[in-house]
Amino acid sequence: MKIAVIGGGAAGFFAAITCAESNPNCRVTVFERGRAVLEKVRVSGGGRCNVTHHCFDAQALIQHYPRGSRELLGPFLQFGPAQTVEWFARRGVQLKVEADGRMFPVTDDSQTIIDCLREAARQAKVEVRPAARVERIIPDQQGSWQLQISGEPIATFDKLMVASGSNTAVWQILRGLGHHIVEPVPSLFTFNTKDTRLRDLAGVSVPAAQLRIPGSKLAAAGPLLITHWGLSGPAILRLSAWGARYLHEVDYRFPLEINWLGQTSPPETSGQLQTLKITQGKKTMAAHPVFDLPARLWQRLIGAAGLPDTLRWAELDKGGLQQLVQQLTGATFLIAGKSTFKEEFVTAGGVQLKEINFKTFGSRLHPNLFLAGEVLDIDAITGGFNFQAAWTGGWLAGKAMAQENGNSSV
Repeated sequence: MKIAVIGGGAAGFFAAITCAESNPNCRVTVFERGRAVLEKVRVSGGGRCNVTHHCFDAQALIQHYPRGSRELLGPFLQFGPAQTVEWFARRGVQLKVEADGRMFPVTDDSQTIIDCLREAARQAKVEVRPAARVERIIPDQQGSWQLQISGEPIATFDKLMVASGSNTAVWQILRGLGHHIVEPVPSLFTFNTKDTRLRDLAGVSVPAAQLRIPGSKLAAAGPLLITHWGLSGPAILRLSAWGARYLHEVDYRFPLEINWLGQTSPPETSGQLQTLKITQGKKTMAAHPVFDLPARLWQRLIGAAGLPDTLRWAELDKGGLQQLVQQLTGATFLIAGKSTFKEEFVTAGGVQLKEINFKTFGSRLHPNLFLAGEVLDIDAITGGFNFQAAWTGGWLAGKAMAQENGNSSV
Protein backbone atom coordinates (compact mmCIF):
# COMPACT_ATOMS: atom_id res chain seq x y z
CA MET A 1 0.00 0.00 0.00
CA LYS A 2 1.12 3.52 -0.77
CA ILE A 3 0.54 5.95 2.09
CA ALA A 4 0.95 9.74 1.89
CA VAL A 5 1.38 11.95 4.94
CA ILE A 6 1.03 15.69 4.46
CA GLY A 7 2.99 17.51 7.16
CA GLY A 8 6.43 16.78 8.59
CA GLY A 9 5.64 17.72 12.17
CA ALA A 10 5.07 15.67 15.32
CA ALA A 11 1.73 14.10 14.31
CA GLY A 12 2.80 13.40 10.74
CA PHE A 13 6.11 11.77 11.66
CA PHE A 14 4.51 9.69 14.40
CA ALA A 15 1.79 8.47 12.05
CA ALA A 16 4.28 7.64 9.31
CA ILE A 17 6.58 5.72 11.65
CA THR A 18 3.71 3.84 13.30
CA CYS A 19 2.19 2.86 9.97
CA ALA A 20 5.46 1.68 8.45
CA GLU A 21 6.47 -0.26 11.58
CA SER A 22 3.02 -1.87 11.86
CA ASN A 23 2.92 -3.08 8.25
CA PRO A 24 6.13 -3.54 6.24
CA ASN A 25 4.00 -3.63 3.06
CA CYS A 26 3.21 0.06 3.52
CA ARG A 27 5.34 2.47 1.51
CA VAL A 28 4.99 5.72 3.44
CA THR A 29 5.99 9.15 2.17
CA VAL A 30 5.96 12.34 4.26
CA PHE A 31 5.48 15.56 2.30
CA GLU A 32 6.59 18.74 4.10
CA ARG A 33 6.14 22.14 2.45
CA GLY A 34 9.04 23.69 4.41
CA ARG A 35 12.72 23.12 3.88
CA ALA A 36 13.07 21.36 7.24
CA VAL A 37 10.90 18.90 9.15
CA LEU A 38 9.97 18.89 12.85
CA GLU A 39 10.58 22.62 13.21
CA LYS A 40 7.99 23.02 15.97
CA VAL A 41 9.70 20.21 17.87
CA ARG A 42 12.96 22.12 17.51
CA VAL A 43 11.73 25.34 19.14
CA SER A 44 9.44 23.79 21.76
CA GLY A 45 10.30 24.39 25.38
CA GLY A 46 12.96 26.95 24.58
CA GLY A 47 14.80 24.47 22.41
CA ARG A 48 14.53 21.62 24.90
CA CYS A 49 11.28 20.06 23.55
CA ASN A 50 8.50 19.61 26.09
CA VAL A 51 7.64 16.09 24.87
CA THR A 52 4.66 15.40 27.13
CA HIS A 53 3.32 15.91 30.66
CA HIS A 54 3.64 13.64 33.68
CA CYS A 55 -0.11 13.03 33.89
CA PHE A 56 -0.89 9.34 33.45
CA ASP A 57 -4.62 9.51 34.26
CA ALA A 58 -6.68 10.15 31.13
CA GLN A 59 -9.54 11.82 33.01
CA ALA A 60 -7.09 14.29 34.57
CA LEU A 61 -5.21 14.75 31.30
CA ILE A 62 -8.21 15.93 29.27
CA GLN A 63 -8.79 18.78 31.73
CA HIS A 64 -5.90 20.60 30.03
CA TYR A 65 -7.66 20.82 26.64
CA PRO A 66 -10.07 23.74 26.13
CA ARG A 67 -11.13 22.15 22.83
CA GLY A 68 -11.12 18.40 22.23
CA SER A 69 -11.19 17.15 25.81
CA ARG A 70 -14.23 14.88 25.40
CA GLU A 71 -13.02 13.48 22.09
CA LEU A 72 -9.51 12.73 23.38
CA LEU A 73 -10.51 10.64 26.39
CA GLY A 74 -10.76 7.36 24.46
CA PRO A 75 -7.58 7.97 22.44
CA PHE A 76 -5.60 8.78 25.61
CA LEU A 77 -6.71 5.48 27.11
CA GLN A 78 -5.10 3.81 24.08
CA PHE A 79 -1.94 5.89 23.84
CA GLY A 80 -1.23 8.49 26.50
CA PRO A 81 1.83 10.00 28.22
CA ALA A 82 2.89 6.64 29.72
CA GLN A 83 3.00 5.09 26.25
CA THR A 84 4.85 8.14 24.90
CA VAL A 85 7.54 7.80 27.56
CA GLU A 86 7.84 4.09 26.80
CA TRP A 87 7.98 4.70 23.02
CA PHE A 88 10.95 7.05 23.32
CA ALA A 89 12.65 4.89 25.96
CA ARG A 90 12.58 1.88 23.59
CA ARG A 91 14.50 4.01 21.14
CA GLY A 92 17.11 5.12 23.64
CA VAL A 93 15.65 8.48 24.68
CA GLN A 94 15.06 8.94 28.40
CA LEU A 95 12.68 11.64 29.58
CA LYS A 96 12.83 13.50 32.89
CA VAL A 97 10.07 15.15 34.94
CA GLU A 98 10.36 18.74 36.11
CA ALA A 99 8.69 20.17 39.21
CA ASP A 100 5.67 21.44 37.24
CA GLY A 101 5.09 18.07 35.53
CA ARG A 102 6.60 18.93 32.16
CA MET A 103 8.71 16.18 30.62
CA PHE A 104 11.89 16.81 28.60
CA PRO A 105 14.68 14.64 27.24
CA VAL A 106 17.45 14.29 29.83
CA THR A 107 19.75 16.00 27.33
CA ASP A 108 17.65 19.18 27.52
CA ASP A 109 18.04 19.38 23.75
CA SER A 110 15.19 19.13 21.23
CA GLN A 111 17.66 17.76 18.69
CA THR A 112 17.56 14.51 20.69
CA ILE A 113 13.87 14.10 19.86
CA ILE A 114 14.35 15.14 16.23
CA ASP A 115 17.20 12.65 15.78
CA CYS A 116 15.13 9.89 17.38
CA LEU A 117 12.14 10.49 15.10
CA ARG A 118 14.26 10.79 11.98
CA GLU A 119 16.18 7.61 12.78
CA ALA A 120 12.94 5.71 13.51
CA ALA A 121 11.57 6.92 10.17
CA ARG A 122 14.76 5.86 8.37
CA GLN A 123 14.73 2.40 9.90
CA ALA A 124 11.05 1.99 9.00
CA LYS A 125 11.92 3.02 5.40
CA VAL A 126 9.69 6.12 5.52
CA GLU A 127 10.55 8.52 2.69
CA VAL A 128 10.74 12.14 3.88
CA ARG A 129 10.25 14.85 1.25
CA PRO A 130 10.97 18.42 2.44
CA ALA A 131 10.16 21.41 0.21
CA ALA A 132 7.24 19.45 -1.27
CA ARG A 133 4.11 21.58 -1.29
CA VAL A 134 0.79 19.79 -1.85
CA GLU A 135 -1.36 21.95 -4.13
CA ARG A 136 -4.33 19.64 -4.79
CA ILE A 137 -5.94 16.62 -3.12
CA ILE A 138 -8.25 14.63 -5.40
CA PRO A 139 -10.32 11.64 -4.22
CA ASP A 140 -11.20 8.95 -6.73
CA GLN A 141 -14.14 6.54 -6.81
CA GLN A 142 -12.02 3.59 -5.63
CA GLY A 143 -11.21 5.31 -2.35
CA SER A 144 -7.67 6.25 -3.38
CA TRP A 145 -6.14 9.72 -3.35
CA GLN A 146 -4.34 11.72 -6.00
CA LEU A 147 -1.91 14.40 -4.90
CA GLN A 148 -0.59 17.27 -6.97
CA ILE A 149 2.82 18.20 -5.59
CA SER A 150 4.20 21.52 -6.89
CA GLY A 151 6.23 20.93 -10.05
CA GLU A 152 5.58 17.18 -10.16
CA PRO A 153 3.18 14.79 -11.94
CA ILE A 154 0.07 13.72 -10.05
CA ALA A 155 0.75 10.73 -7.77
CA THR A 156 -1.81 8.22 -6.47
CA PHE A 157 -1.90 6.85 -2.91
CA ASP A 158 -4.11 4.27 -1.24
CA LYS A 159 -4.46 6.22 1.98
CA LEU A 160 -3.84 9.80 3.00
CA MET A 161 -2.95 11.43 6.32
CA VAL A 162 -3.26 15.21 6.75
CA ALA A 163 -1.16 16.55 9.62
CA SER A 164 -0.36 19.98 8.24
CA GLY A 165 -0.96 21.99 11.42
CA SER A 166 -2.63 25.37 11.13
CA ASN A 167 -1.99 25.63 7.40
CA THR A 168 -4.70 27.81 5.89
CA ALA A 169 -4.04 26.56 2.32
CA VAL A 170 -4.62 22.93 3.35
CA TRP A 171 -7.71 23.92 5.35
CA GLN A 172 -9.06 25.47 2.14
CA ILE A 173 -8.41 22.21 0.27
CA LEU A 174 -10.22 20.29 3.02
CA ARG A 175 -13.16 22.68 2.67
CA GLY A 176 -13.30 21.70 -0.97
CA LEU A 177 -13.58 18.06 0.14
CA GLY A 178 -16.63 18.91 2.24
CA HIS A 179 -15.03 19.30 5.65
CA HIS A 180 -16.08 22.24 7.81
CA ILE A 181 -13.33 24.40 9.31
CA VAL A 182 -13.76 26.24 12.60
CA GLU A 183 -12.11 29.59 11.92
CA PRO A 184 -8.71 29.71 13.65
CA VAL A 185 -7.86 32.22 16.35
CA PRO A 186 -4.75 32.42 18.56
CA SER A 187 -4.91 30.26 21.68
CA LEU A 188 -1.69 30.68 23.70
CA PHE A 189 -0.68 34.31 24.09
CA THR A 190 0.34 36.89 26.68
CA PHE A 191 -1.48 40.11 27.59
CA ASN A 192 -0.33 43.63 26.75
CA THR A 193 -0.98 46.53 29.12
CA LYS A 194 0.64 49.90 29.68
CA ASP A 195 -0.66 50.25 33.22
CA THR A 196 1.83 52.40 35.15
CA ARG A 197 1.57 50.13 38.20
CA LEU A 198 3.63 47.55 36.29
CA ARG A 199 6.20 49.93 34.82
CA ASP A 200 9.81 48.78 35.33
CA LEU A 201 8.67 45.59 37.09
CA ALA A 202 9.60 43.17 34.27
CA GLY A 203 10.74 39.87 35.74
CA VAL A 204 8.73 40.20 38.96
CA SER A 205 6.42 37.24 39.60
CA VAL A 206 3.99 35.85 42.16
CA PRO A 207 3.46 32.10 42.62
CA ALA A 208 -0.32 31.85 42.93
CA ALA A 209 -2.38 34.77 41.63
CA GLN A 210 -6.08 34.55 40.81
CA LEU A 211 -7.35 36.17 37.61
CA ARG A 212 -10.84 37.05 36.46
CA ILE A 213 -12.28 38.82 33.42
CA PRO A 214 -15.32 40.82 34.60
CA GLY A 215 -18.39 40.38 32.42
CA SER A 216 -17.45 36.81 31.52
CA LYS A 217 -17.11 33.41 33.19
CA LEU A 218 -13.37 33.33 32.49
CA ALA A 219 -11.07 32.86 35.46
CA ALA A 220 -7.71 31.20 36.14
CA ALA A 221 -5.17 30.73 38.91
CA GLY A 222 -1.45 30.08 39.04
CA PRO A 223 1.96 31.73 38.67
CA LEU A 224 1.88 35.23 37.17
CA LEU A 225 4.83 37.03 35.55
CA ILE A 226 5.19 40.74 34.81
CA THR A 227 6.92 41.39 31.47
CA HIS A 228 8.16 44.41 29.55
CA TRP A 229 4.88 44.48 27.61
CA GLY A 230 2.42 43.35 30.29
CA LEU A 231 1.57 39.99 31.84
CA SER A 232 2.53 36.37 31.20
CA GLY A 233 3.01 33.11 33.09
CA PRO A 234 0.91 29.94 33.41
CA ALA A 235 -2.16 31.75 34.79
CA ILE A 236 -2.26 34.11 31.79
CA LEU A 237 -1.71 31.32 29.30
CA ARG A 238 -4.48 29.25 30.84
CA LEU A 239 -6.83 32.23 30.62
CA SER A 240 -5.82 32.88 27.00
CA ALA A 241 -6.46 29.25 26.04
CA TRP A 242 -9.90 28.93 27.60
CA GLY A 243 -10.86 32.43 26.51
CA ALA A 244 -9.42 32.21 22.99
CA ARG A 245 -12.67 32.86 21.12
CA TYR A 246 -14.14 35.38 23.57
CA LEU A 247 -10.93 37.41 23.68
CA HIS A 248 -10.77 37.40 19.88
CA GLU A 249 -14.34 38.71 19.74
CA VAL A 250 -13.47 41.65 22.01
CA ASP A 251 -10.34 42.38 19.94
CA TYR A 252 -8.09 41.57 22.92
CA ARG A 253 -9.28 44.67 24.77
CA PHE A 254 -10.81 43.90 28.14
CA PRO A 255 -10.48 44.49 31.90
CA LEU A 256 -8.46 41.96 33.89
CA GLU A 257 -8.95 41.68 37.65
CA ILE A 258 -5.99 40.32 39.65
CA ASN A 259 -5.86 39.01 43.18
CA TRP A 260 -2.11 39.04 43.81
CA LEU A 261 -2.63 37.04 47.01
CA GLY A 262 -4.27 34.02 45.39
CA GLN A 263 -7.07 32.54 47.47
CA THR A 264 -6.87 35.15 50.22
CA SER A 265 -10.20 37.02 50.15
CA PRO A 266 -10.70 40.78 50.67
CA PRO A 267 -12.15 40.30 54.21
CA GLU A 268 -9.23 38.03 55.15
CA THR A 269 -6.77 40.54 53.74
CA SER A 270 -8.42 43.40 55.63
CA GLY A 271 -8.17 41.45 58.88
CA GLN A 272 -4.51 40.67 58.34
CA LEU A 273 -3.73 44.33 57.58
CA GLN A 274 -5.51 45.44 60.75
CA THR A 275 -3.43 42.98 62.74
CA LEU A 276 -0.27 44.46 61.21
CA LYS A 277 -1.40 47.93 62.31
CA ILE A 278 -1.21 46.66 65.87
CA THR A 279 1.79 44.35 65.76
CA GLN A 280 4.01 46.33 63.36
CA GLY A 281 2.78 49.84 64.15
CA LYS A 282 6.19 51.56 64.25
CA LYS A 283 7.47 50.04 61.00
CA THR A 284 7.32 51.83 57.67
CA MET A 285 4.92 49.94 55.43
CA ALA A 286 6.82 50.27 52.16
CA ALA A 287 10.08 49.06 53.69
CA HIS A 288 8.60 45.82 55.02
CA PRO A 289 6.73 43.76 52.37
CA VAL A 290 4.10 41.31 53.61
CA PHE A 291 2.12 38.39 52.11
CA ASP A 292 5.41 37.17 50.59
CA LEU A 293 5.02 39.71 47.79
CA PRO A 294 8.15 40.88 45.94
CA ALA A 295 9.35 44.16 47.47
CA ARG A 296 9.05 46.21 44.28
CA LEU A 297 5.50 45.00 43.60
CA TRP A 298 4.47 45.63 47.22
CA GLN A 299 5.81 49.19 47.05
CA ARG A 300 4.06 49.85 43.74
CA LEU A 301 0.71 48.61 45.13
CA ILE A 302 1.12 50.83 48.19
CA GLY A 303 1.64 53.79 45.89
CA ALA A 304 -1.36 52.78 43.76
CA ALA A 305 -3.46 52.81 46.94
CA GLY A 306 -2.49 56.46 47.42
CA LEU A 307 -0.28 55.79 50.45
CA PRO A 308 3.05 57.64 50.91
CA ASP A 309 6.31 55.68 51.11
CA THR A 310 6.95 57.01 54.60
CA LEU A 311 3.64 55.86 56.10
CA ARG A 312 3.92 53.69 59.21
CA TRP A 313 1.52 50.82 59.87
CA ALA A 314 -0.01 52.61 62.88
CA GLU A 315 -0.88 55.57 60.63
CA LEU A 316 -2.93 53.51 58.15
CA ASP A 317 -6.51 54.80 58.32
CA LYS A 318 -9.70 53.03 57.26
CA GLY A 319 -9.82 54.59 53.79
CA GLY A 320 -6.19 53.75 53.07
CA LEU A 321 -6.71 50.21 54.31
CA GLN A 322 -9.65 49.72 51.94
CA GLN A 323 -7.68 51.09 49.01
CA LEU A 324 -4.78 48.76 49.76
CA VAL A 325 -7.10 45.74 50.04
CA GLN A 326 -8.50 46.68 46.63
CA GLN A 327 -5.03 46.85 45.05
CA LEU A 328 -3.99 43.56 46.61
CA THR A 329 -7.07 41.46 45.89
CA GLY A 330 -9.03 43.14 43.08
CA ALA A 331 -6.79 45.41 41.05
CA THR A 332 -8.18 45.98 37.56
CA PHE A 333 -5.84 46.34 34.58
CA LEU A 334 -6.96 47.34 31.09
CA ILE A 335 -5.59 44.86 28.53
CA ALA A 336 -5.03 46.32 25.07
CA GLY A 337 -3.58 43.61 22.88
CA LYS A 338 -1.69 40.33 22.93
CA SER A 339 1.75 38.93 22.16
CA THR A 340 2.67 35.46 20.90
CA PHE A 341 4.00 33.20 23.65
CA LYS A 342 7.65 32.64 22.65
CA GLU A 343 7.78 30.61 19.42
CA GLU A 344 4.99 28.29 20.51
CA PHE A 345 2.16 29.66 18.39
CA VAL A 346 -0.97 27.58 18.95
CA THR A 347 -4.38 28.14 17.36
CA ALA A 348 -7.92 27.27 18.35
CA GLY A 349 -9.68 26.15 15.18
CA GLY A 350 -9.49 23.58 12.42
CA VAL A 351 -11.55 20.67 11.13
CA GLN A 352 -14.77 20.22 13.08
CA LEU A 353 -14.38 17.38 15.54
CA LYS A 354 -17.76 15.80 14.79
CA GLU A 355 -16.39 14.95 11.34
CA ILE A 356 -13.64 12.72 12.81
CA ASN A 357 -13.84 9.13 14.10
CA PHE A 358 -11.58 9.31 17.15
CA LYS A 359 -11.05 5.56 17.28
CA THR A 360 -8.89 5.91 14.17
CA PHE A 361 -8.62 9.69 13.57
CA GLY A 362 -10.24 8.93 10.23
CA SER A 363 -12.54 11.28 8.33
CA ARG A 364 -16.24 10.47 8.61
CA LEU A 365 -16.74 12.02 5.15
CA HIS A 366 -14.10 10.20 3.09
CA PRO A 367 -12.70 6.67 3.24
CA ASN A 368 -8.94 6.33 3.69
CA LEU A 369 -8.49 9.94 4.85
CA PHE A 370 -6.98 10.58 8.30
CA LEU A 371 -6.32 13.81 10.18
CA ALA A 372 -4.40 14.56 13.39
CA GLY A 373 -2.56 17.36 15.17
CA GLU A 374 -3.39 21.04 14.90
CA VAL A 375 -5.23 20.59 11.60
CA LEU A 376 -8.11 19.61 13.92
CA ASP A 377 -10.00 21.95 16.26
CA ILE A 378 -7.99 20.67 19.24
CA ASP A 379 -5.60 22.67 21.39
CA ALA A 380 -4.22 22.68 24.90
CA ILE A 381 -2.45 24.86 27.42
CA THR A 382 1.33 24.91 27.52
CA GLY A 383 3.11 22.04 29.23
CA GLY A 384 3.52 19.28 26.64
CA PHE A 385 -0.19 18.69 26.14
CA ASN A 386 -0.32 19.78 22.48
CA PHE A 387 2.51 17.39 21.63
CA GLN A 388 0.74 14.58 23.48
CA ALA A 389 -2.37 15.09 21.34
CA ALA A 390 -0.12 14.91 18.27
CA TRP A 391 1.61 11.67 19.38
CA THR A 392 -1.74 10.10 20.26
CA GLY A 393 -3.50 11.08 17.03
CA GLY A 394 -0.50 10.08 14.95
CA TRP A 395 -0.21 6.68 16.62
CA LEU A 396 -3.89 5.79 16.22
CA ALA A 397 -4.01 7.04 12.62
CA GLY A 398 -0.81 5.16 11.81
CA LYS A 399 -2.23 1.91 13.18
CA ALA A 400 -5.44 2.39 11.21
CA MET A 401 -3.65 3.19 7.94
CA ALA A 402 -1.53 0.04 8.30
CA GLN A 403 -4.59 -2.22 8.13
CA GLU A 404 -4.95 -4.10 4.86
CA ASN A 405 -8.68 -4.81 5.09
CA GLY A 406 -10.08 -1.78 3.36
CA ASN A 407 -10.96 1.48 5.08
CA SER A 408 -11.17 1.70 8.86
CA SER A 409 -11.60 5.42 9.14
CA VAL A 410 -15.39 5.90 9.17
